Amino acid sequence: MERYNQAGFSVFSIDYRLAPESRLPEIVEDVRDALAWLKQEGQSRFDLDVSRIAVAGSSAGGYLGLMTGTFADKPTAIVSFYGYGDIVGDWYGRPDPFYCRMPLVTRDEAYSIVGNRVISTAGLGRFSFYQYCRQQGVWAKEVSGINPRLDKQPLLAYCPLYRVEPDYPPTLLLHGTKDTDVPYEQSALMAEELTRKGVPNQLIRLEGMGHLFDRNMSDPVVAQAFDQVIDFLQTHLR
Repeated sequence: MERYNQAGFSVFSIDYRLAPESRLPEIVEDVRDALAWLKQEGQSRFDLDVSRIAVAGSSAGGYLGLMTGTFADKPTAIVSFYGYGDIVGDWYGRPDPFYCRMPLVTRDEAYSIVGNRVISTAGLGRFSFYQYCRQQGVWAKEVSGINPRLDKQPLLAYCPLYRVEPDYPPTLLLHGTKDTDVPYEQSALMAEELTRKGVPNQLIRLEGMGHLFDRNMSDPVVAQAFDQVIDFLQTHLR
């Protein structure tokens, strides 16, 4: 956040309901509502130019950032750190080799962690539920309530990769080639589709880096990537 502030950007953090207590339509609705609120209230409350708003996020937040490009009321630009555009692919809907090398989490162990109360924040203790879902290849089903192995069609509405139109916002994608959580190919496919539809985009390929690479700001390669993020935002929000 400090890097953005130093460059002259105001930053707002969006809370959204978490799965599996809430489903994907509700999660996307929260992001849509937050963006709409900022556009309606940003100028009067914070003296912001609400005609120039970028959405940035990492991993699931990167995915939700890419989803905002499909909204009727879109942001001006999007920055996705190791996000993904396809939730019906095998990478998401089949047992994941990386997570299967971890100690197996049983269904009972996984479901003992979650409850019925709607939440928007969670601790690390819930990671074992995610671990179980990736080991079993059921995360997409748990997030959406729909099994993509049986019927992918309803989930295509929640796949930015398949919903890119020429008016999609300019997009910057950053992804490490050794990401063991979200495959690098997810950003590469998104870049290809954006280019095919004539949408300005850039893919920053970080060789040998994994998930959460942006937490290591002492790495000069990561710092340089953030410089490119700032340049991208200054170009498209000016």
